[in-house]
Amino acid sequence: MGPVVSPAIISEIEEALAQVSEIRAARVVTSSDGIIDEIHVLALPSKAPKQLVRDIESTLMAAFGIAIDHKKISIAQLGHEAMPQVPEPTKPHARAQIKNINVEVVGVYVNISVALELEGELFVGKATGPASRTGRERLVAEATLDAIAQYLQGSFTFALEDVEIIRLGRESIATACVVLVTSLGEQAFAGSALVRQNDKDSIVRATLDAINRRLGFLTTP
Repeated sequence: MGPVVSPAIISEIEEALAQVSEIRAARVVTSSDGIIDEIHVLALPSKAPKQLVRDIESTLMAAFGIAIDHKKISIAQLGHEAMPQVPEPTKPHARAQIKNINVEVVGVYVNISVALELEGELFVGKATGPASRTGRERLVAEATLDAIAQYLQGSFTFALEDVEIIRLGRESIATACVVLVTSLGEQAFAGSALVRQNDKDSIVRATLDAINRRLGFLTTP
């Protein structure tokens, strides 16, 4: 003989069992005098039936103080196709690849173009200004950001704060500070790259280093 339960308690027991993660539906059957005769459960196949029976026993004892004979519990498990589908990992954002850097000096001015490939498309950024050494460094970074602006199609704007090649020990390092400008304000990012091939290539890489991870966030649907 078990404890007598009212129809209201039976409803509460069924709701409590349905909260167990593997259980999709539960039905409690009682005798004419209100004693639990059977508990029928429809569950996912992610847990062994014996463990699920113990979970049901624990739930009834903890929530209602009812001890139930495990023989009264019937488990029906769904097929594996009923298991929740695990979403495919998000494809990582394709980082920009440098395809070409072109410098054309015209008198005291210099025209610089930077070609970047992003997600299979080619974007060519351009910048023109004085042909001084520091001016060229800035123009390389600005041309890089111009290519990125074409990729973003005006959704966001990156502005160059500063770019410089510095010495650290025996190494030369290109550094860039870039500001993301939105309607909510500004946010600065810094990037760096060791000078390996030439200054221009390293400046492009430093500029991209400052914004690459931010690009993945901005272009995520």
